[in-house]
This record gives sequence, C-alpha cells and structure tokens, in this order.
Amino acid sequence: MASEPADIVLDLVGEKLRRLTATPSDQFNIFKVPDVLRKLNEKAYEPEMLAIGPYHHGQEQLLAFEEHKTRYLKKLLERTRIPLSDYVMAMRALEERARKCYGGSTSLNRDEFVQMMLLDGCFIVEVIRKFRLKHLRGDDDPNFKLGWMLPSIARDMILLENQLPFFVIWKLFIMTDMPSDSRNESFLVMILRFFNGILPGKGCRRDIVYQVDVYPINEIKHLVHLIHENWLPSPAGVEAYRNNATNNSYWSFIGSATEIQEAGIHFRKVGVLKDDSLFDIKFENGVMKMPSLEIGDATETILQNFIAYEQCSQDLNLKHVIDYVEFLNCLINSSKDAELLRRRGIIENLLGDDEVIATLLNKLCDGVVLGEKFYYREVFNKVILHCSRRRNKWMAKLRHNYFNTPWAIISVLAALFLLLLTLQQALFAVLSYYQQAQSH
Repeated sequence: MASEPADIVLDLVGEKLRRLTATPSDQFNIFKVPDVLRKLNEKAYEPEMLAIGPYHHGQEQLLAFEEHKTRYLKKLLERTRIPLSDYVMAMRALEERARKCYGGSTSLNRDEFVQMMLLDGCFIVEVIRKFRLKHLRGDDDPNFKLGWMLPSIARDMILLENQLPFFVIWKLFIMTDMPSDSRNESFLVMILRFFNGILPGKGCRRDIVYQVDVYPINEIKHLVHLIHENWLPSPAGVEAYRNNATNNSYWSFIGSATEIQEAGIHFRKVGVLKDDSLFDIKFENGVMKMPSLEIGDATETILQNFIAYEQCSQDLNLKHVIDYVEFLNCLINSSKDAELLRRRGIIENLLGDDEVIATLLNKLCDGVVLGEKFYYREVFNKVILHCSRRRNKWMAKLRHNYFNTPWAIISVLAALFLLLLTLQQALFAVLSYYQQAQSH
C-alpha cells in the first residue's frame, strides 16, 4: 500500500509549535506597544534622540547620537583601565538571555546585538552616574552643558520599547564601579533621582527613593519596571487599596469637575509631602484634595508609556497610572473643566489653552481597558453619595438655574432686595396700624 503524501499544513503548524516551545513567551518583558495604543499617538512611543535596545536600533534619525555612546565608552575605558575585551566577553555571556526578553522580532545578528548591548548599557550607566557625580563629567560634555539635552535623553530612556534588560545594566555597573566614584548613594537611588526630574508631579516619594536598596536586583526587569514599582501612591493609600480589593466590584463613574462643583464639591490643591505622591487624591467633607499636575511637552509621552506598560503587564496588582489618568478623564470633559482645575492650581498648563489639556487627557484613555480593581473606587463612591443627597441636589439645581452666570446672580440679588423692601414696607405698615390702634 502506497504511503499518503505529506500534509503541508501539518508541517507548517508543527513548526510553529516547535518555535513556541523553544522561546516561551513568559520570558518576554520588554514589549512592543500594541497597535491599538500606538495608532492613537505613534510619536509618544518613538525615541527622538537615542535608541536603546534592538527595536529602534539603526534608525537614520537616531544615528547621530551613536557617537555620544562611543565617546562615553572611550572615557569609561580610560577611567577604569579595564580591557575592552572584558566588556565584550561579559556581554557575549548575556546575549542569549537578553534576546529572550524581547517580545518583538529583531534583525540584529549576534555580533551586532552584543555591540548594541555594550554601547547602550555603558551609556545608561555613565549618564546616570555622571548626573549624580559631577566630578566625572567632562568640560566638553554636551549632555550636561546644554540644558535641553538631559531631559530629552531621560525622556527617550523611559520609553517602553527603548529598554535593555536590567541584568545587562547591572553587570556593566558592577564592572565599572570604583571606590573613588562613590558618593554613599546606591545605583538604584541614582536611577530614581535621574528620572524624578521628568516624572509628573514630584516623581517618586522621597521616602521610597532612600529605601529602594531593599528591592531585589534580580527581580528588576528594566528601567520602566523599576520606576513603575517605586512611583507609587502613599503607603496608606496602597494599604487601603489592598484591604478593599476583595470588595471592589461596585463603583460608578463620577461627573465632570464643573458638574460635581454644582453639587457643592470644592477642589483644593494640596502639597506633596515626603510620604505622598501625585496619585494621592482624597475626598473629605465635600472637598476634593488633589496634588498639582504640571503638563508639559513630555507629560503625554511619559503617561502613555506607563499606561502601555500596565496594559501589557497582566501580572501587575496595582495599575495606578491607568486609574489616575481615568480619574482625570472623568473630571475633564471640556475646556471649562480644565479651566476650573487650572484656576484651583491642580493643573499647571505649560502647553497652551485649556482645550489642549482637555483633548490630551481624553485621548490618553483611548484604547485603555480598566482592570477589575480601581484605585479610586472609594473616592468615586463618596463623591456619588455626596451628589445624591437631597440637600446637595437642591443646591446643585439652585446653582445651575439661578447662579450659573453673573447676570443671573445679579437678578437674584435684585429680586431678594426687592423682596426685602416689600417685607420692610409691610412690616412698617403693620407696626403703624398697631400703634394707631394702641392710641385709640
């Protein structure tokens, strides 16, 4: 009996299965941004000056910065006196492990990948080290001479697709760490301080910055992961969230800032103390207390990349950046809402008019899927309860119908004035009648 012809589909599917087994997806932790997010604002995920890692390596507009990386490596070799061959050997030993961290395909061969790891990794270590240790900077280093360079570098280094595995960075830091460089400050502290200058709000809480050393080095995936794990709400807020997580099924969206203001809710800017952060929003006795958010050129990019990281990382228990942006999206539906929060000092607008802010914040939530748990559930429920009370509803209706414009306020005051005059005249008439009756 003749054997049946080989089934091409069987071969094709079998090959796909073998590839899946060879490269388990659970090792991926440096993601490509999903198209559903990328198409909304592609520029927010693209480096402007430097490529880190394989995804954007070799792009023509980023090639000019490669000379800066090479110059940093040259200075590092001169300072440490460690042979270049030692660095190359160390990177070759990590190459296979590093490749498995990337979820997207890369066209770099082994030698190109090792070279990329060495140049990119040494640059990251050195620019962060020089940021804190001024005596290591050269007099002719444009990264520190030109005021705009360092924020632009930090902005590109915080992009989700522009990452190296942290074990590569850590290896290079350990190899190049010298006693003469020390400032009694750990590398992890240096990293958080480096990025605090561009993070919205005041960045990572001050109490966290100096406790970051307890974070296990082998659990850090990359720079975005490290920053996200330490750019947190207050300890009290996180604890309350965890305690309420099991009872987190019911919550509803609140109205916009102008709408809930009509129900008697006031907005107040609060300062950020050492144990507080941008994410610490409270509602007490009809007052919404919020830290100030400065919105500048890099704000949208930073928030979108952390949103993308939270969307791609299904194992995260706390997706506080998504929840915070959703909170703002609820409050700001129009330029009037943005204006209200700006006048209260809660929004600091460095971009233009209030319409720009409203459009930006509304766009940030496009394509975002909220988790089952919501960090601001308690705040939302308190606001809804406040607005539902009969007295507050009546006050809201009164404000909307009679106090929504200056002319309406003047009209009501005029009517009250006339009513008082009428009552006064009636009172005088009654008194006069009573006095006449008494005299007779």
